[in-house]
Amino acid sequence: MAIQKGDKRTIRGWVMYDWANSVYNLVISSAIFPIFYDTVTTKQYLSEKNPGIPWEELDPSQLGKGEEVLVDFMGMHIPNSALMSFVLSASFLVVSFSSPFLSGIADYRGNKKRFLQFFCYLGALSCISLYFFTDLMRDGLLEVAMLSLFFASIGFWNSLVFYNSYLPEIAPKKDLDKISARGFTMGYLGSMILLIICLILIKTQDFPVSYCFILVGLWWIGFSQFTYRVLPNSTSSRIKEKGYIWKGFKELRNVFAEFRKTKRLKRYLTSFFFFNTGVQTVMLMATFFAKKEISWPVKDGKVDDSGLIIAILLIQLLGAAGAFIMSRLSGRIGNVKTLGISLVIWLGVCAAAFVIKTPVEFYMLACTVGIVMGGVQALARSTYSKYLPETEDNASYFSFYDATEKIGIVTGTLFFGLMEVGFDSIRYSVVSVAFFFIVGLLLLFRIPKQERSDLDAVYD
Repeated sequence: MAIQKGDKRTIRGWVMYDWANSVYNLVISSAIFPIFYDTVTTKQYLSEKNPGIPWEELDPSQLGKGEEVLVDFMGMHIPNSALMSFVLSASFLVVSFSSPFLSGIADYRGNKKRFLQFFCYLGALSCISLYFFTDLMRDGLLEVAMLSLFFASIGFWNSLVFYNSYLPEIAPKKDLDKISARGFTMGYLGSMILLIICLILIKTQDFPVSYCFILVGLWWIGFSQFTYRVLPNSTSSRIKEKGYIWKGFKELRNVFAEFRKTKRLKRYLTSFFFFNTGVQTVMLMATFFAKKEISWPVKDGKVDDSGLIIAILLIQLLGAAGAFIMSRLSGRIGNVKTLGISLVIWLGVCAAAFVIKTPVEFYMLACTVGIVMGGVQALARSTYSKYLPETEDNASYFSFYDATEKIGIVTGTLFFGLMEVGFDSIRYSVVSVAFFFIVGLLLLFRIPKQERSDLDAVYD
């Protein structure tokens, strides 16, 4: 069943998946779970140092200033933030290798909606299972507890491969920037609403934090149904044959052969690898940086880092505005120049992060991050869509985009963790990320303005 480009009902349904799945990115990746994880692992660390004190009476604020929280993972004692980066790196590695193969099958069989649903439910159910994280930690089963985060990440990122591949099918080229930005805007707003609901319940109803992870899973599954209602089960007119696994692999191989002939797409993807590595690494590790390096006020003998949530809400709100602003700016000066401006601002963010210490300085930096984060993500997706040739193999093409993104995140998070371990300071980890933005910026301006195929056709 072919999708009619520009159909408003289809576009609304597609956009709703951003609204549905972005709660993972905010609540699990950025806001509540990182703080929850840091608190639980700190209490576990303190319980090992003070075995006579009951778990309930342990206070993370008892941790000595500058003292590193070490966790026992598979017989190794490593910093808790480094463990988080390593687990996420492992999940991204799985996604980067599995998504191209699965997308080849999906393109051949025309059933990428089924793959989208499978990974959506895998991610959502894994989020719900984070409810048991504390109990598993107390039982000494950290390895099992981290599996929930591992599979939630795989579900989220693999589902995006198939979701993003619908963009060039539902939107005319002239509307790609606008519709991509609309998706990210809806994602930022939807996830912000759920975060606010969780915070109100936690503050006013003594709502256990672990219940928020159940809400994330239910929200993700529930609102994704609007997307599944409008997207067709099949997007391919090919005649299906037996042996679809081999056929899917052959399909991917054919797409890769076509991909290698495109100079503009290859150069853009190389630049994207570097600058997106920087963006995603900063986003994933920002909460840990703020908890460790910002001098939050002390109230009643305890560190009050509730301002972290304020900063995260600012990032979400301005991320929605940034996606809209960048899409409008790209219409005036072009995608490449707009991305270039964003990367220069990101370089400033890295430099500023090395020296800031107060909450006010962190809020100002968060506002800047919000604007460029929303803009660069939305524009990166639509730019790739614009450079694609006319094809039925959008999932396979987007699997290269996704694999590039995930290998970059693996590189970035691993690099971040190693820098923290090597320099014994997370500040050096943040400033070192500037390297990825510099290389990405330099490569960005090597992208040709037009792409000519063997038939001398120009892809605008």
